[in-house]
Amino acid sequence: MRKFLVIIFCLAGLQSMMAQELNCEIIINAEQTGQSNQSVFRTLQRSLTDFVNQSTWTNLEYEDQERINCSMFITINSYEGESFTGSIQVQSSRPVFGTSMITPVFNFNDEQFNFNYREYQPLNYSANSYTSNLVSVISFYVYTIIGLDADTFELNGGTEYFEEANRIVTTAQQGNSQGWRGADGSKSRYRLNTNLLSNTYAEFRTAMYQYHRLGLDVMHEDLQAGKLAVAESLETLESMNTRRANSLLLRTFFDSKADEIGLIFSGGPPIPLSPLVETLNNIAPRYSKSWNALQ
Repeated sequence: MRKFLVIIFCLAGLQSMMAQELNCEIIINAEQTGQSNQSVFRTLQRSLTDFVNQSTWTNLEYEDQERINCSMFITINSYEGESFTGSIQVQSSRPVFGTSMITPVFNFNDEQFNFNYREYQPLNYSANSYTSNLVSVISFYVYTIIGLDADTFELNGGTEYFEEANRIVTTAQQGNSQGWRGADGSKSRYRLNTNLLSNTYAEFRTAMYQYHRLGLDVMHEDLQAGKLAVAESLETLESMNTRRANSLLLRTFFDSKADEIGLIFSGGPPIPLSPLVETLNNIAPRYSKSWNALQ
């Protein structure tokens, strides 16, 4: 009987490990607070790392090598008692099929990050209730990371995760913290999530699939075909830009991809670059120096 129970517990533990979706590095920088006692920040960093990496966020099973690599860099600007104010930079990436290349998927800086935290306070996510702004913000970005990663493998594959992030947006509004409402600016969590689920910006998610699955992932077999698919994904974004110029999703895309695009088209089998450079200058003029160097 004891052996039977041991087997059950081992299998349950294995299932739990396989269901963990993220391999997330969390770093907290509290230098700007001027606090000499860094204990609470170290505890918070460990707690958040365990919370993100050891929680089960989906019903899928992930092998260790399938876990999504990501990072959250939290800067604490001020700290008093249990009240923290700062920002959070969130990044994620995924491997490119058939190569050793790692491609960035998400790069987002959220400057509307304030929360209350008591050292050793347990962190638990509940889909149907509001726990704290800290848990809500971190969980929101977990589901956004998972959703964007899914979009790179399957057309609109991340919808259910963006919808879960939307539930967080709704429940977190009762906490009266910044970032969860439409009035909180053009780069809020509310705006990011609303845009990801809006048909107005549907081309963004189509481009994410084209760029990664039809473009990068085929380059190990046919480099020219992969480059053409990446170029087509950028053309897809142009129609969205015509309708909503300089949108948050477009800025987010190029914050992740600008350097990589330069590398993709700077060598290898040639493709027509003049139309592509024109498109890039139209939709991401901030990086025009890089685009013009491609010709």
